[in-house]
Amino acid sequence: MRRTINFVGRLLFTGGLLLLLFVAYQLWGTGFYESQQQDDLRSNFDTSVVEVRQARQPVSGTTTTTTPLPPPPEGEPVGIIRIPKIGLERVMVQGVTVPDLRKGPGHYPDSPMPGQIGNAAIAGHRTTYGEPFNRIDELVPGDTISVQTLAGTFTYSVTEQLVVSPRDVQVLDPTPGATLTLTTCHPKYSANQRLIVKATLDVKRSPKPVAPRRGEVKTRNLAVGDVTGKPESRIPMIWTGLLVAAVGGLWWFAFHRRKRWYVWCIGVIPFLATYALFCFYVERILPPGF
Repeated sequence: MRRTINFVGRLLFTGGLLLLLFVAYQLWGTGFYESQQQDDLRSNFDTSVVEVRQARQPVSGTTTTTTPLPPPPEGEPVGIIRIPKIGLERVMVQGVTVPDLRKGPGHYPDSPMPGQIGNAAIAGHRTTYGEPFNRIDELVPGDTISVQTLAGTFTYSVTEQLVVSPRDVQVLDPTPGATLTLTTCHPKYSANQRLIVKATLDVKRSPKPVAPRRGEVKTRNLAVGDVTGKPESRIPMIWTGLLVAAVGGLWWFAFHRRKRWYVWCIGVIPFLATYALFCFYVERILPPGF
Protein backbone atom coordinates (compact mmCIF):
# COMPACT_ATOMS: atom_id res chain seq x y z
CA MET A 1 0.00 0.00 0.00
CA ARG A 2 2.81 2.38 0.87
CA ARG A 3 4.57 1.63 -2.42
CA THR A 4 1.36 2.25 -4.33
CA ILE A 5 0.78 5.61 -2.64
CA ASN A 6 4.41 6.55 -3.23
CA PHE A 7 4.15 5.62 -6.92
CA VAL A 8 0.90 7.55 -7.41
CA GLY A 9 2.36 10.55 -5.62
CA ARG A 10 5.43 10.60 -7.84
CA LEU A 11 3.27 10.16 -10.92
CA LEU A 12 1.06 13.09 -9.99
CA PHE A 13 4.08 15.24 -9.16
CA THR A 14 5.71 14.43 -12.50
CA GLY A 15 2.48 15.12 -14.39
CA GLY A 16 2.05 18.45 -12.62
CA LEU A 17 5.64 19.42 -13.37
CA LEU A 18 5.24 18.56 -17.05
CA LEU A 19 2.03 20.59 -17.18
CA LEU A 20 3.81 23.58 -15.66
CA LEU A 21 6.59 23.23 -18.23
CA PHE A 22 3.99 23.23 -21.02
CA VAL A 23 2.41 26.39 -19.61
CA ALA A 24 5.87 27.98 -19.46
CA TYR A 25 6.39 27.03 -23.11
CA GLN A 26 3.05 28.61 -24.02
CA LEU A 27 3.78 31.86 -22.21
CA TRP A 28 7.50 32.28 -22.93
CA GLY A 29 8.76 29.58 -25.27
CA THR A 30 6.51 30.68 -28.11
CA GLY A 31 8.15 34.09 -27.91
CA PHE A 32 11.40 32.66 -29.29
CA TYR A 33 9.57 31.48 -32.41
CA GLU A 34 7.89 34.87 -32.82
CA SER A 35 11.21 36.68 -32.39
CA GLN A 36 12.82 34.63 -35.15
CA GLN A 37 9.89 35.26 -37.47
CA GLN A 38 10.02 38.98 -36.67
CA ASP A 39 13.67 39.12 -37.71
CA ASP A 40 12.81 37.53 -41.07
CA LEU A 41 9.80 39.81 -41.60
CA ARG A 42 11.84 42.90 -40.73
CA SER A 43 14.53 41.97 -43.22
CA ASN A 44 11.96 41.38 -45.97
CA PHE A 45 10.14 44.64 -45.20
CA ASP A 46 13.34 46.69 -45.22
CA THR A 47 14.20 45.20 -48.61
CA SER A 48 10.75 46.10 -49.95
CA VAL A 49 11.09 49.68 -48.68
CA VAL A 50 14.35 50.12 -50.55
CA GLU A 51 12.87 48.66 -53.73
CA VAL A 52 9.81 50.93 -53.61
CA ARG A 53 11.92 54.01 -52.96
CA GLN A 54 14.20 53.20 -55.87
CA ALA A 55 11.23 52.62 -58.19
CA ARG A 56 9.15 55.63 -57.19
CA GLN A 57 11.67 58.20 -55.94
CA PRO A 58 14.70 57.86 -58.20
CA VAL A 59 15.79 61.48 -57.70
CA SER A 60 15.62 62.60 -54.08
CA GLY A 61 14.37 59.53 -52.29
CA THR A 62 12.61 61.73 -49.75
CA THR A 63 9.07 62.23 -51.04
CA THR A 64 6.46 59.95 -49.51
CA THR A 65 3.91 58.52 -51.91
CA THR A 66 0.40 57.41 -50.99
CA THR A 67 -0.49 55.78 -54.29
CA PRO A 68 -2.39 52.61 -53.35
CA LEU A 69 -0.18 49.56 -53.62
CA PRO A 70 -1.50 46.01 -53.90
CA PRO A 71 -1.53 44.25 -50.52
CA PRO A 72 1.28 41.75 -49.95
CA PRO A 73 0.65 37.99 -50.15
CA GLU A 74 -0.60 36.30 -47.02
CA GLY A 75 2.17 35.69 -44.52
CA GLU A 76 4.33 38.53 -45.87
CA PRO A 77 5.13 41.80 -44.04
CA VAL A 78 2.63 44.67 -44.24
CA GLY A 79 4.49 47.28 -42.23
CA ILE A 80 5.64 48.20 -38.73
CA ILE A 81 3.30 49.20 -35.92
CA ARG A 82 4.70 51.32 -33.09
CA ILE A 83 2.95 52.35 -29.88
CA PRO A 84 5.39 54.42 -27.81
CA LYS A 85 3.28 54.41 -24.63
CA ILE A 86 3.52 50.64 -24.21
CA GLY A 87 6.92 50.16 -25.88
CA LEU A 88 5.49 48.20 -28.81
CA GLU A 89 7.31 47.83 -32.13
CA ARG A 90 6.39 44.87 -34.31
CA VAL A 91 6.34 43.99 -37.98
CA MET A 92 2.78 43.26 -39.07
CA VAL A 93 1.99 40.31 -41.29
CA GLN A 94 -0.71 39.99 -43.91
CA GLY A 95 -3.41 37.61 -42.64
CA VAL A 96 -5.03 36.58 -39.36
CA THR A 97 -4.88 32.80 -39.62
CA VAL A 98 -3.21 30.80 -36.84
CA PRO A 99 0.18 30.56 -38.66
CA ASP A 100 0.08 34.28 -39.52
CA LEU A 101 -0.51 35.46 -35.94
CA ARG A 102 2.36 33.30 -34.70
CA LYS A 103 4.66 35.64 -36.63
CA GLY A 104 3.30 38.90 -35.21
CA PRO A 105 0.28 41.20 -35.41
CA GLY A 106 -1.86 40.34 -38.42
CA HIS A 107 -3.68 42.65 -40.83
CA TYR A 108 -7.18 41.54 -41.79
CA PRO A 109 -6.75 40.95 -45.54
CA ASP A 110 -10.25 42.19 -46.42
CA SER A 111 -9.85 45.50 -44.61
CA PRO A 112 -8.06 48.56 -46.06
CA MET A 113 -4.34 48.81 -45.65
CA PRO A 114 -3.19 51.11 -42.83
CA GLY A 115 -3.06 54.64 -44.18
CA GLN A 116 -5.93 54.10 -46.59
CA ILE A 117 -9.47 55.42 -46.28
CA GLY A 118 -11.63 53.03 -44.30
CA ASN A 119 -11.28 50.82 -41.23
CA ALA A 120 -7.89 49.09 -41.24
CA ALA A 121 -8.03 46.19 -38.77
CA ILE A 122 -5.13 44.47 -37.01
CA ALA A 123 -5.25 41.47 -34.66
CA GLY A 124 -2.54 40.32 -32.28
CA HIS A 125 -1.76 37.84 -29.51
CA ARG A 126 -2.05 39.09 -25.95
CA THR A 127 -0.30 36.42 -23.87
CA THR A 128 1.61 34.13 -26.27
CA TYR A 129 3.93 34.45 -29.28
CA GLY A 130 5.66 37.59 -28.05
CA GLU A 131 2.37 38.97 -26.65
CA PRO A 132 2.47 42.07 -28.92
CA PHE A 133 -0.95 43.36 -27.77
CA ASN A 134 -0.49 42.45 -24.10
CA ARG A 135 -0.74 46.04 -22.88
CA ILE A 136 -3.12 47.71 -25.32
CA ASP A 137 -5.63 47.89 -22.48
CA GLU A 138 -3.47 50.74 -21.15
CA LEU A 139 -4.22 52.94 -24.17
CA VAL A 140 -6.54 55.89 -23.63
CA PRO A 141 -7.96 58.55 -25.97
CA GLY A 142 -5.20 60.75 -27.31
CA ASP A 143 -2.45 58.13 -27.25
CA THR A 144 -0.46 57.74 -30.46
CA ILE A 145 -0.20 54.71 -32.75
CA SER A 146 2.24 54.89 -35.65
CA VAL A 147 2.08 52.55 -38.63
CA GLN A 148 4.80 52.46 -41.28
CA THR A 149 3.92 50.85 -44.61
CA LEU A 150 5.43 51.00 -48.08
CA ALA A 151 3.20 54.04 -48.69
CA GLY A 152 4.62 56.04 -45.79
CA THR A 153 4.32 56.48 -42.04
CA PHE A 154 0.82 57.16 -40.70
CA THR A 155 0.02 58.45 -37.23
CA TYR A 156 -3.24 57.57 -35.49
CA SER A 157 -4.79 58.96 -32.32
CA VAL A 158 -6.68 56.60 -30.02
CA THR A 159 -10.36 57.50 -29.68
CA GLU A 160 -11.89 54.71 -27.59
CA GLN A 161 -11.44 51.29 -26.03
CA LEU A 162 -14.19 48.70 -25.63
CA VAL A 163 -14.80 45.03 -24.88
CA VAL A 164 -17.10 43.03 -27.15
CA SER A 165 -18.19 39.48 -27.86
CA PRO A 166 -16.33 37.61 -30.64
CA ARG A 167 -19.65 37.74 -32.51
CA ASP A 168 -19.83 41.56 -32.45
CA VAL A 169 -18.22 42.01 -35.84
CA GLN A 170 -19.57 45.54 -36.29
CA VAL A 171 -16.33 46.86 -34.79
CA LEU A 172 -14.77 45.99 -38.15
CA ASP A 173 -17.44 47.75 -40.20
CA PRO A 174 -16.22 50.20 -42.87
CA THR A 175 -15.76 53.83 -41.88
CA PRO A 176 -15.94 56.94 -44.07
CA GLY A 177 -12.57 58.19 -42.86
CA ALA A 178 -9.18 56.61 -42.27
CA THR A 179 -9.39 54.67 -39.00
CA LEU A 180 -7.52 51.85 -37.27
CA THR A 181 -8.92 49.00 -35.17
CA LEU A 182 -6.76 46.78 -32.94
CA THR A 183 -8.27 43.51 -31.71
CA THR A 184 -7.06 41.01 -29.15
CA CYS A 185 -8.51 38.57 -26.65
CA HIS A 186 -9.95 39.57 -23.28
CA PRO A 187 -9.40 39.03 -20.44
CA LYS A 188 -5.78 37.92 -20.41
CA TYR A 189 -5.32 34.14 -20.70
CA SER A 190 -8.85 33.81 -22.10
CA ALA A 191 -10.55 34.04 -25.49
CA ASN A 192 -14.08 34.64 -24.21
CA GLN A 193 -14.21 38.27 -25.35
CA ARG A 194 -12.38 40.74 -27.56
CA LEU A 195 -10.62 43.91 -26.46
CA ILE A 196 -10.94 46.61 -29.11
CA VAL A 197 -8.93 49.81 -29.48
CA LYS A 198 -10.15 52.37 -32.02
CA ALA A 199 -8.01 55.15 -33.49
CA THR A 200 -8.39 57.88 -36.12
CA LEU A 201 -5.74 59.05 -38.58
CA ASP A 202 -4.06 62.31 -37.61
CA VAL A 203 -4.16 64.03 -41.00
CA LYS A 204 -1.76 66.77 -39.85
CA ARG A 205 1.00 64.27 -39.08
CA SER A 206 0.41 61.77 -41.89
CA PRO A 207 0.45 61.60 -45.68
CA LYS A 208 -2.92 62.09 -47.36
CA PRO A 209 -4.88 58.81 -47.23
CA VAL A 210 -6.14 57.26 -50.45
CA ALA A 211 -8.98 54.86 -51.16
CA PRO A 212 -8.11 51.15 -51.40
CA ARG A 213 -8.23 49.46 -54.77
CA ARG A 214 -11.62 48.30 -55.99
CA GLY A 215 -12.59 44.87 -54.68
CA GLU A 216 -9.98 44.72 -51.90
CA VAL A 217 -12.37 45.56 -49.05
CA LYS A 218 -14.96 42.88 -48.25
CA THR A 219 -17.11 41.66 -45.38
CA ARG A 220 -14.96 40.75 -42.41
CA ASN A 221 -15.39 38.45 -39.42
CA LEU A 222 -13.94 39.06 -36.00
CA ALA A 223 -13.33 35.35 -35.45
CA VAL A 224 -9.66 34.57 -36.03
CA GLY A 225 -8.22 31.43 -37.52
CA ASP A 226 -9.44 27.86 -37.45
CA VAL A 227 -10.76 27.12 -33.95
CA THR A 228 -10.38 23.38 -34.48
CA GLY A 229 -6.59 23.56 -34.40
CA LYS A 230 -4.21 21.74 -36.75
CA PRO A 231 -5.10 18.04 -37.14
CA GLU A 232 -2.10 17.37 -39.34
CA SER A 233 0.16 17.95 -36.32
CA ARG A 234 -1.26 15.00 -34.35
CA ILE A 235 1.01 12.36 -35.87
CA PRO A 236 4.23 14.31 -35.15
CA MET A 237 2.85 14.97 -31.66
CA ILE A 238 2.40 11.24 -31.06
CA TRP A 239 5.89 10.41 -32.30
CA THR A 240 7.54 13.15 -30.26
CA GLY A 241 5.49 12.05 -27.24
CA LEU A 242 6.89 8.55 -27.59
CA LEU A 243 10.36 10.04 -27.94
CA VAL A 244 9.87 12.02 -24.73
CA ALA A 245 8.76 8.85 -22.93
CA ALA A 246 11.79 6.93 -24.23
CA VAL A 247 14.29 9.66 -23.29
CA GLY A 248 12.63 10.11 -19.91
CA GLY A 249 12.71 6.36 -19.27
CA LEU A 250 16.39 6.12 -20.12
CA TRP A 251 17.12 9.14 -17.93
CA TRP A 252 15.25 7.61 -15.00
CA PHE A 253 16.98 4.24 -15.46
CA ALA A 254 20.47 5.79 -15.70
CA PHE A 255 19.93 7.98 -12.63
CA HIS A 256 18.67 5.09 -10.51
CA ARG A 257 21.61 2.92 -11.56
CA ARG A 258 24.12 5.67 -10.68
CA LYS A 259 22.72 8.43 -8.47
CA ARG A 260 25.22 11.15 -9.25
CA TRP A 261 24.52 14.81 -9.93
CA TYR A 262 26.28 14.72 -13.30
CA VAL A 263 24.07 11.84 -14.46
CA TRP A 264 21.01 13.96 -13.65
CA CYS A 265 22.47 16.98 -15.47
CA ILE A 266 23.40 14.95 -18.55
CA GLY A 267 19.89 13.50 -18.75
CA VAL A 268 17.93 16.72 -18.24
CA ILE A 269 19.28 18.38 -21.39
CA PRO A 270 18.03 15.86 -24.00
CA PHE A 271 14.78 15.42 -22.04
CA LEU A 272 13.96 19.14 -22.05
CA ALA A 273 14.91 19.39 -25.72
CA THR A 274 12.59 16.57 -26.76
CA TYR A 275 9.85 17.83 -24.45
CA ALA A 276 10.06 21.31 -26.02
CA LEU A 277 9.59 19.68 -29.43
CA PHE A 278 6.60 17.78 -28.06
CA CYS A 279 5.09 21.04 -26.73
CA PHE A 280 5.64 22.59 -30.16
CA TYR A 281 3.32 20.03 -31.76
CA VAL A 282 0.82 19.87 -28.89
CA GLU A 283 0.34 23.62 -29.07
CA ARG A 284 -0.55 23.30 -32.75
CA ILE A 285 -3.48 20.96 -32.22
CA LEU A 286 -5.05 23.07 -29.47
CA PRO A 287 -7.73 25.65 -30.31
CA PRO A 288 -5.98 28.91 -31.13
CA GLY A 289 -6.20 31.84 -28.79
CA PHE A 290 -4.52 35.12 -28.09
